[in-house]
Amino acid sequence: MNQVGSALSLAFGLAGVGALAGLVAPARWRSLAAGAAIAAVGAAGAAAGFAVVSGTGWQVSLPDLLPLAGVSLSADALAGWFLLLIGGVAAVVGVYTVGYAGRSGHGPASRAALAVLPVFVAAMLLVPVAASVSTFLLAWELMAVTSLLLVLGEHRHSPAVRTAGLWYAAMTQAGFVAVLLGLVWLAAAAGGESFAVIRAAGPGLSPVVAGGVFLLCVAGFASKAGAVPLHPWLPRAHAEAPSHVSALMSAAMVKLGVYGIVRVGFDLLGGGPRWWWLLLGGLGAVSALYGILQAAVATDLKRLLAFSTSENVGLILLGLAAAGLWADAGQPAVAGVALAAALLHAANHAGFKTLLFCGAGSVLRATGTRDLDVLGGLSRRMPATTLLFTVGALGAAALPPGNGFVSEWLLLQALLHRAPAAGTVITVAAPVAVAVVALTAGIGVAAYVKALGTGFLARPRSTAAASAVESPPSMLAGMGLAAVVCAGLAVAPAVSAPALDRIATGLNAGTAPLAGGGVDVRLSGIASTISPLWIAVGVVGLAVGYAAAARALGRTRRRAAAWDCGDGPLTPRMEYTATSFAEPLQRVFDNVLAPEQDVDVTHPAESAYLVRAVQYRRRLPDRVEARLYRPLIAAADTVGRAARLLATGSVHRYLAYMLGALVAVLVAGVIR
Repeated sequence: MNQVGSALSLAFGLAGVGALAGLVAPARWRSLAAGAAIAAVGAAGAAAGFAVVSGTGWQVSLPDLLPLAGVSLSADALAGWFLLLIGGVAAVVGVYTVGYAGRSGHGPASRAALAVLPVFVAAMLLVPVAASVSTFLLAWELMAVTSLLLVLGEHRHSPAVRTAGLWYAAMTQAGFVAVLLGLVWLAAAAGGESFAVIRAAGPGLSPVVAGGVFLLCVAGFASKAGAVPLHPWLPRAHAEAPSHVSALMSAAMVKLGVYGIVRVGFDLLGGGPRWWWLLLGGLGAVSALYGILQAAVATDLKRLLAFSTSENVGLILLGLAAAGLWADAGQPAVAGVALAAALLHAANHAGFKTLLFCGAGSVLRATGTRDLDVLGGLSRRMPATTLLFTVGALGAAALPPGNGFVSEWLLLQALLHRAPAAGTVITVAAPVAVAVVALTAGIGVAAYVKALGTGFLARPRSTAAASAVESPPSMLAGMGLAAVVCAGLAVAPAVSAPALDRIATGLNAGTAPLAGGGVDVRLSGIASTISPLWIAVGVVGLAVGYAAAARALGRTRRRAAAWDCGDGPLTPRMEYTATSFAEPLQRVFDNVLAPEQDVDVTHPAESAYLVRAVQYRRRLPDRVEARLYRPLIAAADTVGRAARLLATGSVHRYLAYMLGALVAVLVAGVIR
């Protein structure tokens, strides 16, 4: 057994130890034991991933572990990338969990929640190394069930948690059925369930089989990734789950939906025709735009972060679609850059979204609320959390020196450097994709300026915000680790070049995308170079220089009261709230967001000409959910009620049903 196998064996063993510790450890030590185990599981998984992306292969077959098919595991460069991503997120969340779950004996600190958490991490680590259809489906379902249990961790305290659990259960199982049908169909057509057998047979499959499998798998995996319009579970589950669980789901679990699309589309099927990638690109564009619009108008901090996940998943899907299109058009160099952009953005998103959800958990723990309209002033009460959240927001807004900037720059380079003879469809689609990336980046900046400005700056707008206290050291340590990773990815993304090169060449999805390493990021086959480190030095230098100049010239300043329009001292009621900050943007996109507004005017009994009170209410429901899912739910409810007429209690009628079904099966068999 090489170092990859040893590290994974250690990770799975530690997951069992952590689950046992969560069940039997005394309440005083439970969160420490479980958190340490989760961090160790993540560290072992990250070590295995690092070894794989460095060139160490691994495979193992355990035919007696499960009946019929057994268990088959292997790790290539693609699996190693996602092992590294999942392990890194889990290590950070494990440290954070020690403080976050150490406050009570219920919810995130209950025995069940802390026992399930290591199993959930182990299941996520198992998904990328699954090397057969049955092993993959088993790991996928284990991941889904354990994550559902964690989402329901605080169901006794809020009806919204139960609603989120129902939505998540329904959507994740529907996605699992789609993946199940697609992979079983693929295995049947290939003549075996091993990924090696399927990989060899993939290029020879008929277009109908390959296209059908791709559509089913994209539907199932995009649902897990939270792509629009398969996203309604995501803002509910991520908002209502405990914050450390939200970090794991948003930063790690949704990336396995991306992994599934890459594994099936590029690896097992060996690429496909142009319409596959145009469909995937359309899905990514819609997800990116709709997700960031909903994030920009959200007032719930965790809901904002959840919709931001849909936006970033959309950008990743755009990168994958561009890679598929350019590969089909005979441009391997640009295809490799697009694939590298997608995979690097997946890693960047894992870093800053872990930090942001942990920051949101710190705010929730300190104030008891996620409502940005009643927060504010946290920068004085929670300076460390504010600084760390700012690092994450900078990455999410894709501004230098944030870590999201480089991967979005790579995506733009791949979209802009297309060959003139690529075809009319690509010539039209590429500028549209560039516009989508640019628009989402602009709105993303507004969304995170709103989150920082109204949530952390200015004056507190509630007693809870005014009395907030800083988070425990373990929570700050976990967030600090995530911030260090974000900073490393921001200033030295070239360290990922060898791993990305191995993935691109191993999938035959393009040539090695990045040339060399060090300080500069140089693209192979494209005359384009960027130096993130020097950009960061320049930005920081300008900021420090401006601050020094302002301090040096401060002798001529004098203190005076801020202009208050003659209405007395400034109060929190005079500040912009998250709702008022987003209102101009909401007006621009009224036709997309379809806000619901209502004004109630109350009159006194003595006269209808006098006004006692005026109440204004505004809601921004998810339009996709309202127009697509609500009618489907209503139709399913109608069918279910009608089906009750078939259950009359008559044994004779039930026997007739069985006879009719048997006859139908026999007739179908004869016709075939």
